[in-house]
Amino acid sequence: MQWLRWQVGRQLSGYDKMFLAGALWPIKFDCYLLRFKQGSFIKRHTDTVESGRHYRLNIVLKAANRGGEFECEQPIYASRRIKLFRPDISAHAVTRVEEGTRYVFSVGWIRNYET
Repeated sequence: MQWLRWQVGRQLSGYDKMFLAGALWPIKFDCYLLRFKQGSFIKRHTDTVESGRHYRLNIVLKAANRGGEFECEQPIYASRRIKLFRPDISAHAVTRVEEGTRYVFSVGWIRNYET
C-alpha cells in the first residue's frame, strides 16, 4: 500500500483512493481520501469480510457539481455530507459524476462479534 499516493480504486470504475492511515489492532480500520473525477462511478456492491461487522463512515468534503450521489439500501445514518453504513450487508453505489470532482474522507472498521 502506498501512503499518501493516489491509486486506482478497487472497483475499477474511474475513482482514485489515497491511503491515509490504518491498523490491524486493537480494531482493524482503514482511512482513505477518495477522488471521483468526471465520468467515475461505483457499481452497486457489498464488501465482504472474513468475520465481524464492517462499518464505514464517509464524509463528503466536496460534492460534484452534478452526479456522484451515494446510494445505499439501508444506511445507519445519511445526510447530505455524512454517510454511515454497513458495507458488508447493505448494497451501495455512487452514481456517475457528470460534472466536477467529488472528494470523500472515508473511514472503515471491523468489529468482532465478541466486542
